Amino acid sequence: MADKHLEFLDIPRRMPDEVPVAVRVEGWGEIYGEFDEVGRGEQASRCLDCGNPYCEWKCPVHNYIPNWLKLAEAGRLHEAAELSHQTNPLPEICGRVCPQDRLCEGACTLEDGFGAVTIGAIEREITDRALASGWRPKVAPRVKGKKVAVVGAGPAGLACADRLAMRGIETVVYDRQQEIGGLLTFGIPPFKLDKAVVQTRRRVLEEMGVVFKLGVEIGVDLPMAQLLDEYDAVFLGLGTYAAVDGGLPGIELRGVHRALPYLIGNVNALLGIRDGDPLIDLRGKQVVVLGGGDTGMDCNRTAIRQGAASVTCAYRRDEANMPGSRREVKNSKDEGVQFLFNRQPLAILGQNRVEGVLIAETELGPPDEQGRQSARVIDGSESVLPADAVVLAFGFRPDPPAWLGELGVDTTKDGRAIVAAESARLPFQTANPKIFAGGDMVRGSDLVVTAVYEGREAAGSIIKVLTAADSVAAA
Repeated sequence: MADKHLEFLDIPRRMPDEVPVAVRVEGWGEIYGEFDEVGRGEQASRCLDCGNPYCEWKCPVHNYIPNWLKLAEAGRLHEAAELSHQTNPLPEICGRVCPQDRLCEGACTLEDGFGAVTIGAIEREITDRALASGWRPKVAPRVKGKKVAVVGAGPAGLACADRLAMRGIETVVYDRQQEIGGLLTFGIPPFKLDKAVVQTRRRVLEEMGVVFKLGVEIGVDLPMAQLLDEYDAVFLGLGTYAAVDGGLPGIELRGVHRALPYLIGNVNALLGIRDGDPLIDLRGKQVVVLGGGDTGMDCNRTAIRQGAASVTCAYRRDEANMPGSRREVKNSKDEGVQFLFNRQPLAILGQNRVEGVLIAETELGPPDEQGRQSARVIDGSESVLPADAVVLAFGFRPDPPAWLGELGVDTTKDGRAIVAAESARLPFQTANPKIFAGGDMVRGSDLVVTAVYEGREAAGSIIKVLTAADSVAAA
């Protein structure tokens, strides 16, 4: 009998089949297929079930990965989904959009030499298939007299709402958009995350008792003070939407676009949404994307599908130092994107509209404050990269509403909400004891999974507050 702990020797790592490049760039569908039952079981069986699983610790939500891999191997998908949901309120989404190569799979013991277990693909399939066959998260009976408002239906807000609903707490989610998801819906392109997946999660949350009030902007359509009067606690998951432009000369020229309006406008057009950011069509354009993160890769691949004449991505460090997922860089390359590494943009050139980007070669120096090697411009290495469309994907920062400070929520100099300070009693509680916050508006622009973690943990703090209030009342 074969040793079950040595199956990785006979079964190589395999991802689900990909849609061929020539086909997928003509449409907007997800590019990865699904394992069949045998393939899923074989890939799950490669897990070594390490005594101290590095994959679990590297995962921001600390998923019980080896445990649900074993359940998936045995075909017990409902149990696997239940276990997965204990730590991750949005597993089918994180399985699609997480940079597993930098997280769980990058920490897999088999990654060095044998190929990591395909954790992400199995994670999304567990929940996809379990939901399709009738599984739903377990929800406690409704707790009378307790109501929580969640502002922002992005990953942090949805994760918080999920945990509150599981404990039977009445939860109402407000969002200014007409659909839930935040950047899950409007920022991440459908070839990475089909919007039907987000809609399925909405139905699941509604079945759990969550109420969505969409098209409502707090502070405009409804005062934040009213929420504080009507609810026992409020969670804020407002995200980061203000673009970092790098201070480049020429950003005001026609043909220069910021990443989020570009991506959101494209999704709006695909979904038939007429309000909001309009479509920016780069068909036939020489496109230059500036930035090496996942948002930059999303812009690269969106421009390819729009029919751009060429797409070039310039990044100031080398490929090894790119912040984006290695998988997304590979997908960009496969789909025809040209990369220029060690190139620092200095200015955007043109008269009335963009004609090119002035770039210089760089060399890597000592690590910066984040531990990444700094990029230093090489004197005399300047050149012009022709372009008639430029997309800026340098990142995003918080843009806190005025009412945040008016209600006693402190912020940092760069606009991030301060939580768990001396004036706060619990994690993710602000200086206003009724207001909690999490996700990008607290930590700055980051991963979907870190926002999920913070929404989950903030819900735990809210539950403690409501439970403590009950205990005081009972005494």
